[in-house]
Amino acid sequence: MPIAVPLRHELKYYISPLEYHLLSRALDKVLERDPNGDPERNEYHIRSLYFDTYNNAAVQDKLNGVKNRDKYRIRIYNLSERLIRLECKTKVGSLISKRSIIIPKLLAEQLIAGDPTGLERTRSGLLQDMFREMTLNLLRPVVLVDYVREAYLHPLEEVRITFDKQLRTGMNSHDIFNPYVPTISPLDHEGLILEVKYNRVLPPFIRDLLCTYVQNAQNSAISKYVWCRRFEGFE
Repeated sequence: MPIAVPLRHELKYYISPLEYHLLSRALDKVLERDPNGDPERNEYHIRSLYFDTYNNAAVQDKLNGVKNRDKYRIRIYNLSERLIRLECKTKVGSLISKRSIIIPKLLAEQLIAGDPTGLERTRSGLLQDMFREMTLNLLRPVVLVDYVREAYLHPLEEVRITFDKQLRTGMNSHDIFNPYVPTISPLDHEGLILEVKYNRVLPPFIRDLLCTYVQNAQNSAISKYVWCRRFEGFE
């Protein structure tokens, strides 16, 4: 399993709308806004098409708590075709890493169609890994995941704090480039997802802010991918 460096910490929490409003206002005063967010609300839309193997290794490994695992996806932003990323998120124990490359739409459509032709000849290790998984384990697209993200950054330890809102699944569609795909929320509550990523040590002033405004939240193994797959019928 190729591992990108550096490995980073990733903490996830369910939080209430009130906790979100208080914490986001506090972070907005001391951290930088994500430059990808819109000027007014500091938000942008993310759509990911996740892949899994013929025996659903990605979702099964997550549910079974396997410590080392990979998850492949194609991702676009604000429903635009201008920037398309192929990514592999790797979990190593309690740490995470992500490899990412920009790909053209034609290649994205080829991968979505399950065609690995030519990938073995590329110089990209990520595409070579896709070729291996598509050839040996029948890696193929399985679920479309949409949400809106609000993010705050700090250069110290490359801290990235995000609020993920309006989670929706694509109702068994894999048409990532269709802005009119019907989607539905897989959740039965109004909670939001807070994610905190950093390199080695979370700076104390950020840790104190989190403790102040999100006192009752418990670190959780939240997976938007698993929520959406379960909603669409995976057991």
